[in-house]
Amino acid sequence: MRQTTIFLHGLDSSGNGTKGQYFARYHPEVLHPDFSGTLEERLAQLDRHCAGLDNLCLVGSSFGGLMATCRAILQPAEISRLILLAPALNFAGFNPPLQRLDIPTLLVIGERDTVTPPEMVIPLAQATFADLELRLVKDDHLLRASFPALKWQKLLA
Repeated sequence: MRQTTIFLHGLDSSGNGTKGQYFARYHPEVLHPDFSGTLEERLAQLDRHCAGLDNLCLVGSSFGGLMATCRAILQPAEISRLILLAPALNFAGFNPPLQRLDIPTLLVIGERDTVTPPEMVIPLAQATFADLELRLVKDDHLLRASFPALKWQKLLA
């Protein structure tokens, strides 16, 4: 079964921001739509992009990581993998599910991240995901050094 990968950008970015452009250039199979509005509005937009799809890999950056996590909580059967880049799990109102999700999840977060501080985000991720791989990197919230250094060919396979 073919995997569909969707990149979910951050709150003040777009599908054509730095990371979206990276995927467009090096991994054109990765969808990178634009999202706008509140979390609920963005999740409704994501619903439309996911309609009829399963075996999804969601790559979420910051607020997009929160969106990916919320989608996984709501529709776990359609998600095959999550890659969360400095996810905004510290966003007001987010609560881990009662039962941890068994979705393979990679969390990459910077030691110097002041927007999604690792000391806040990591415990929330650990409470949310049963199959969590954590990479605490020497970087800040934007992961400028770490993002392009990730082995994307392998991660997206």
